[in-house]
Amino acid sequence: MFEYIKAFHIIAMVCWFAGIFYLPRLFVYHAMSDDKISQERFTIMERKLYRGIMNPSMIATWILGLSMVVMNWQIYKTQGWLHAKITLVILLTIYHLICGRFRLRLADNPKLKTHVYWRWFNEIPVFILIAVVILVVVKPF
Repeated sequence: MFEYIKAFHIIAMVCWFAGIFYLPRLFVYHAMSDDKISQERFTIMERKLYRGIMNPSMIATWILGLSMVVMNWQIYKTQGWLHAKITLVILLTIYHLICGRFRLRLADNPKLKTHVYWRWFNEIPVFILIAVVILVVVKPF
């Protein structure tokens, strides 16, 4: 059963990161759009991505990940790499929530930030992903 939970945890995480990477890219295009039709289209796309893919994937990632920890608490409680990973996942969750807030604000003000800002903002989860994968695979501490 543990291996199935792990497999679905990885699947949920991949879906979550796909959304985490794509939503700020939509913000770039949204900020660059000048016509009302395009801005409305990006608002709809952002809402569907956030609510339909990102939120369920984040919730599944958390539930499945915590399930694995609970199933093997005696082993995991002393694993420093896991504590670091959970800290990074908390930071990613905060980033996710910030994206949700920006999504709502962009719907009202497409010029909230420049496309350059959104391009840089889009890089933050890359570093979290790299660190999480290294922690899980290498288990450095």
